[in-house]
Amino acid sequence: MRMNNMTQNQTQAAPASKKISTYLALIVMIVMALAVVALLIAAYTYVNAATAEDQITAAAFGVIGAVALAMSVFTLFQSRRQVEQMKIDAPKVITTIECQNKGCNQKTVREFQRGDYVYKEIDVPCTKCGGKQMITGIFKEIKEKEKTYNV
Repeated sequence: MRMNNMTQNQTQAAPASKKISTYLALIVMIVMALAVVALLIAAYTYVNAATAEDQITAAAFGVIGAVALAMSVFTLFQSRRQVEQMKIDAPKVITTIECQNKGCNQKTVREFQRGDYVYKEIDVPCTKCGGKQMITGIFKEIKEKEKTYNV
């Protein structure tokens, strides 16, 4: 029962990793809204500027708004790109089954099935001698990293 719950939780968590964090998206949207407000204040202050100080204030608000808007858009696109690049491949799990007859030494390898565990007797008879079979190992297939050689 516990293994079933764990497997269901793992399968439910996988699709969630394909999208950006909700908190990150919320923060980016707030910064974008504040940037737009800063740009609107800059435009209003520039239009109604009576003195040079008002123009400097408008320019400061404009720069702050533009930089904040550019940074939030950049963060949004970068986070989406990183999520697309961070695809995790689930490793292939392999079950090793051996015949229990001492003279047979038949060994088979198959893909892991739910409910497999080491020392579990299999109902399927041996293909070589017809004897009982037992799971003797469960392994994760490890892909070797490609070696790159600098020339």
